[in-house]
Amino acid sequence: MALVVRVLALVVAVMAVLEMCSAAVYKVGDSAGWTTIGNVDYKQWSATKNFQLGDVIKFEYNSQFHNVIRVTHAMYQSCNASVPLDSYSTGNDSITITTKGHHFYMCGVPGHCKAGQKVDINVIRHPSSAAPTPSALASPIVPAPHAPVPGPSSAASLQSLVGHFALLGLTLAALALLVSGLA
Repeated sequence: MALVVRVLALVVAVMAVLEMCSAAVYKVGDSAGWTTIGNVDYKQWSATKNFQLGDVIKFEYNSQFHNVIRVTHAMYQSCNASVPLDSYSTGNDSITITTKGHHFYMCGVPGHCKAGQKVDINVIRHPSSAAPTPSALASPIVPAPHAPVPGPSSAASLQSLVGHFALLGLTLAALALLVSGLA
């Protein structure tokens, strides 16, 4: 009986670590970052990503000229920065996505949002979820591009690969301890 409890505890721990290792890190705007220079199309950028719960959205920018604010959908549409839900101004802001649905961000510097410095991060429901939430149904549907959806940056993929190898090592070590305890 004690063996069964140990094995179940190990399985639960491994599953928890696997879930954490699957998160991706996305740099908003990729190599351009968060800027008004270069006509970065943040709508197109976000449309090519498959955001999931636990992913990290990274805003890199010159904090002397830009910031990041999280706003409501109405504020996003009208570029209204008067009462942000959250604000960031370090120039290197990482935000972990913890809820499904749309997350609206824009630069709060006057004129920057109107110039296109805004992004809608849409965290889709997990494929195993049953039905869409009412807020997901009320959201406007934007057709997906026909091109395949690329994954996160290669750095995030490498991070995930390293995480899986670390997990494998931990699992093997735990199994070795478990087996040695039985001998």
